Formats: sequence, structure tokens, C-alpha cells
Amino acid sequence: MSIVGYRRVSTEDQNFDRQDLGAVDKLFEEKLSGKNAKDRPALNSMLDWVREGDSVLVHSIDRLARDLRDLQTIIQTLNDKGVSITFKSENLTFSASSDDAKLQLQMMGAFAEFERNIIRKRQAEGIAKAKAKGLYNGRPKTVDDAKVKELKASGMGATAIAKALGIGRATVYKSLAAK
Repeated sequence: MSIVGYRRVSTEDQNFDRQDLGAVDKLFEEKLSGKNAKDRPALNSMLDWVREGDSVLVHSIDRLARDLRDLQTIIQTLNDKGVSITFKSENLTFSASSDDAKLQLQMMGAFAEFERNIIRKRQAEGIAKAKAKGLYNGRPKTVDDAKVKELKASGMGATAIAKALGIGRATVYKSLAAK
């Protein structure tokens, strides 16, 4: 029986300082968005590594999953393997036999998802107001349209241009259509 830690931050320049888990036998960490649970190598390695009787320790629910569906799937996967999971900041533990904790998880997950949607809505409203005032122009342009057109004029196809410039083909077509 092992105590397994899992820590995640959203970007490379963030650190794990806030997510102190104490002593663990094995630690899985990653620095990337929690948007899609399938595209998180450390999470998937942890799910493969744990065995019956192990206990997973995570600082908080939002470090494991960003939506209720992913959260339930990950917890169910662990519980099906006979592995319990504890969220330190929420002081919640889920094992195969914790029915009341499942109800609490669903309620907390629903509130977290609701909160995330409110944040997105506020962000969109803020961007709309900034655009109306002429203060927001979106992300800075990173593709040189002139270079794309120059390569196209020299006879290169969209795929070759994309490879040469390290961009996607859709970006090449968008750049070619730009005035």
C-alpha cells in the first residue's frame, strides 16, 4: 500500500509550492492545463501505476479536474481499482464504499463548474467592453502574412509552408486570405 501524490499547475512558470502534500511514496507532477484529462501524461501514468490498497493524495479538487464529468471519471477509475483518493483542502476522501462522499463530490463539482462558467462569462464581458473602447485587440499576431504569401508565390504548397514556418495549414490559408 502506497501513498501517491498528484500535483498540477496550469503553466510552466507556476510552481507547486502551494500544493504541499507532505510525505508521499510516489509523486506525479505536471505543468499543463487541466482542460482535458486525456492529454495529461502524469495523470495517466498515475492512474496506470496505482494498485489496490493505494491511496492518492491531491491538494484540491480543481488540481485533478476542471469539470464534473472528468472528476467523476477519474475518481471512479481509481475506486474501481480499489484505490482511495483524498483531497487535502476539501478534507474529502472517496473510496469504493463512500456513498455520502459521492453526493458531496457531485454537489461540489457542480458548484465548481458553475463558478468556472461565471468566470468565463465575466471574462467575455470584460473583453467585449475593452474592444468597444478600442483597448483590446486580441492576441498579438505571430505569423508574417507577407512571408506566407512570398513562399506561396515561390511555388510552395500550404503543407510545405506550414512545415517551414512551424504553423498549421489552417493558419496558412487564413494568412493567404488576409488583405
